[in-house]
Amino acid sequence: MNNNPSFSFHIPTKIVFGCGEIKKLATEELPGKKAMVVISSGSSMKKYGYLDLVLRLLTENNVSAIVYDKIQPNPTKAHVMEAASICKEMGCDFVIGLGGGSSIDSAKSIAVMACNKGDYWDYISGGSGKGRDIQGALPVVAIPTTAGTGTEADPWTVITDEEKQEKIGYGNRYTFPVLSIIDPKLMVSIPPKLTAYQGFDAFFHAAEGYIAGCSNGISDLYALEAIRLLYKYLPKAVCDGNDLVARARVAWASTLAGMVESTSSCTSEHSLEHAMSAYYPALPHGAGLIAISQAYFNTFRNDCTKRYMKMAEVMTQSKSNRPSDFIEALERMQKECGVDQLALSEWGIQEEDFERFAANARDTMGGLFQFDPRPLSDEEIIAIYKESYR
Repeated sequence: MNNNPSFSFHIPTKIVFGCGEIKKLATEELPGKKAMVVISSGSSMKKYGYLDLVLRLLTENNVSAIVYDKIQPNPTKAHVMEAASICKEMGCDFVIGLGGGSSIDSAKSIAVMACNKGDYWDYISGGSGKGRDIQGALPVVAIPTTAGTGTEADPWTVITDEEKQEKIGYGNRYTFPVLSIIDPKLMVSIPPKLTAYQGFDAFFHAAEGYIAGCSNGISDLYALEAIRLLYKYLPKAVCDGNDLVARARVAWASTLAGMVESTSSCTSEHSLEHAMSAYYPALPHGAGLIAISQAYFNTFRNDCTKRYMKMAEVMTQSKSNRPSDFIEALERMQKECGVDQLALSEWGIQEEDFERFAANARDTMGGLFQFDPRPLSDEEIIAIYKESYR
């Protein structure tokens, strides 16, 4: 945090949190009368009854709905454009994202394109995007069934243009959800590995936001509490997915980490991962972050010593005397969650990819580099990839 900070604080989302609180969807004032419910192409929303539950609660609230069910784990521009066209054709007046970050992010982007002409990339900054201003968006309701992205409490949405291999984050005041209902009971079905991947995504949102050059007193409060909760409870949620206490703590930490993204920023760790999954979309975002995390944070260990030590202290509840305490605590946490030996090669990544990853990261998500504790050289970026590679 700067010695003379200046910052703004604006999170206009109404948050309803708690086990069983999904029932409030039947009584909350919703922003329209016909919803497009956006879910993934997988089977979980239907298999576990989450979609039917949401549709029933909407009916009780006198809201009709249609369903769009094609969203991929790394959501694509093509599906955003297709869903937005259907949304307009069917007269939907708001969008519900139900599921993981990919579904909620897609809901935000669909809401944008339901109200704006042209191509989604016309409004994206970075890469080949044209960076035009939007003229509003449909209201968005977020119902996460995973704990990781924090997209229920921030304006950000990450979409991939597969043809151009560009994976870029976007957001503004129109893309904050107007309402987010976070019910940890909807998260008990997540398998252990995905629980870990998603939880570490939240952890890095908080940790990156804490070391970012734009961190401030508000974001620090959210970040440190998210880090504390995840270190203590994520391993428990991975070990026993039915542990509702652990699920609830991890879910709240994820939402807090989303608030960090609204008040501070991610750093270039996210840029480096986006480059990898832009070329290899089967790579889960959280897995990519985990794989590069120790090399990434080790690069800055002498640039924000006190902040590393503070993160170590809230994680271990012990006095820290050196910045490497944080790196060691992070390593222990990854071992406890069973994700300390991830091999990027399992997703097809090869060492000859590193240079194009580095170039892609700067071209598409270069803005995050300005928030790093100090400037990274291209040589350092490639060294992070090399050190992380298995």
